[in-house]
Amino acid sequence: MLDTFYRDFGYGYRPQWHGDVVDLEGTYLLPCRHTLLVALHGDEVVGTTAVRAHGPKSPPHPDWLARLYPDGTTAQLFRVYVAPAHRRRGLAREMVRQACRFVAECGDYRAIYLHTDTRVPGAEVFWRSLAEPVFDDRDGDPEHPQTLHFELPMPTSCDKSH
Repeated sequence: MLDTFYRDFGYGYRPQWHGDVVDLEGTYLLPCRHTLLVALHGDEVVGTTAVRAHGPKSPPHPDWLARLYPDGTTAQLFRVYVAPAHRRRGLAREMVRQACRFVAECGDYRAIYLHTDTRVPGAEVFWRSLAEPVFDDRDGDPEHPQTLHFELPMPTSCDKSH
C-alpha cells in the first residue's frame, strides 16, 4: 500500500489519509464488519482490497456526499491496489468480487461506496466497468487528488457476479 502512495499517487504517506495502513489489525481485522483481502505471489503481496463500515468524510468530501453514504450502513471499499507487474489479469476484479461477497454476507449494509484517484493509470476505466459514478470531484489542479466517487451495486449473499 505504501508503494502505491509514492509510486502511483506521487505524494507519499500522509497520516491524515493513510493512518489505516499502519494499523491494519485495528482497522481491518478486529472490527467484525471490516476486512482486508491480500493477494500473494509467492511471499510477495501483489494486491489488496479492504472494506470498512464508513462512508466518505466531510471534509474533505462534500457534506451532501457524506450524508448520502453514512457510516454504519455504507461499506466503503479501500486500498484496492495491484502491483503494476500483476495488473490487467483480473486480480483486482476478483478481489472486489470477494469484498462484495463479504459485504453481502454481513447483511446489514445498504450501499457500497468508493472513491478513486483518476491519476492512477487504469483506475477510472476499471471502476467505470464495475460501478456507477456518483460525483466527479476533479478540479484540474494536478497537485491535489483528482477524485471520482462511485457506488457499486449491492450484491445478495448468493449473487455470483460480484
